[in-house]
Amino acid sequence: MNFINTLKDIFKIEELKNKILLTIGLIAVYRFMAAVPLPGIDPLQLSALKESTSGGLLGLLNAFTGGAFARASVMALGIMPYISASIVVQLMGIAVPYLQKLQKDGESGRKKITQITRWLTIGITLVQAPTYITAIKTQFGLGPEAFLVSGPTFWISSIIILTAGTIFAMWLGERITDKGVGNGISLLITVGIIANFPAAFLQEFVAKTTNAGAGGIMMILIEIIVWFVVILLTVLLVTAVRKIAVQYARRTVAGNIQNVAGSRDYIPLKLNAAGVMPIIFAQAIMFLPVALAQRFPAIASLQDINGLWYNVIFALLIIIFSFFYTAITIPTNKMAEDLKRSGGFIPGIRPGKDTAEKLDSVLSRITFPGSLFLAALSILPAIVVQFGVQQSWAMFYGGTSLIIMVGVAIDTMQQINSYLLNRHYDGLMKPGNSNRKSNK
Repeated sequence: MNFINTLKDIFKIEELKNKILLTIGLIAVYRFMAAVPLPGIDPLQLSALKESTSGGLLGLLNAFTGGAFARASVMALGIMPYISASIVVQLMGIAVPYLQKLQKDGESGRKKITQITRWLTIGITLVQAPTYITAIKTQFGLGPEAFLVSGPTFWISSIIILTAGTIFAMWLGERITDKGVGNGISLLITVGIIANFPAAFLQEFVAKTTNAGAGGIMMILIEIIVWFVVILLTVLLVTAVRKIAVQYARRTVAGNIQNVAGSRDYIPLKLNAAGVMPIIFAQAIMFLPVALAQRFPAIASLQDINGLWYNVIFALLIIIFSFFYTAITIPTNKMAEDLKRSGGFIPGIRPGKDTAEKLDSVLSRITFPGSLFLAALSILPAIVVQFGVQQSWAMFYGGTSLIIMVGVAIDTMQQINSYLLNRHYDGLMKPGNSNRKSNK
């Protein structure tokens, strides 16, 4: 009953209601565009392309685009070039002084970095678009009958349309972030993943109920229970933090310095500070051994994404990249300096260098179990496949897809929760202590 009342409260807040409706509308536009095929391609002849992208790394890419990749849609590249550009800019910020300066320039620097990311997105798309067209013409088994138009006209128009599709997806994501609820880019990816859920579950249901010895309804129930347990563990991974106690010897109140004895706060260090990025990096690296396996039969086993050695290497890369990405994104030295300037300190630790070393030590200790958990979650789909689970349904048991869905769901709920609590309503995630009141 409280949940129903909370949903009613959401639509009592005019600003929040408009943001939610705008977000839903923009997502609907994105999903509609994902179903529009490229001009010059017969959508009835795409069965070979859909079969080629039903599993493996291409299956994951197809999931991120909500099936647009397999439909040869105008949104076939989706938002992925923007994600790639964002990662490149973030990594370049470690070594390029100009980007480092922009990162310290506040809002103006952030706007310039966003502009650089946009231009880099266009550059990446202009490289990926012809690669995609070449792939669907030569590698995915599409016959000449699938192409209603050929020659330079088809190539040029398709490259322009695919680039425009990615730019439009980027624009939709930014509008959702600015005017709607949640992180727009992440929401578009999440909606694309969820779009594959009904078909994946139906395929698993049919396989278990029609094949003799597959387990029937009982096996479906077991799989659903295991899936909910995995979701619960993923929520714990995403939300788990280690709180470092901080004490402030001085506080500025109304322009006066006052001694505040026993005033305490804490620094939250996340168990999985790197988020989903280690998996993305590891998957990008794994394209290399998969490509080499096609030329060297001795390592042919690496082509099987459900195979032992593929997943052993994949898990090790995730652990390595967890430490790497955490190190470059959590500036413990800067955190220590900011703490020192604000008059705070960790009890028993000297401000400055010693504080930075303390934060770095704690971060390293919690990153290790976090990276192991992340690696285990990432290879879980390959494990459940060995127990007869369909590949499309196994994707929802872990890996990038599940972590993105859980992370985006929590982030969006937290934003809605903040709106409700600020208006003295009960929140979605935790009942508020304030008295309920009507929104005038």
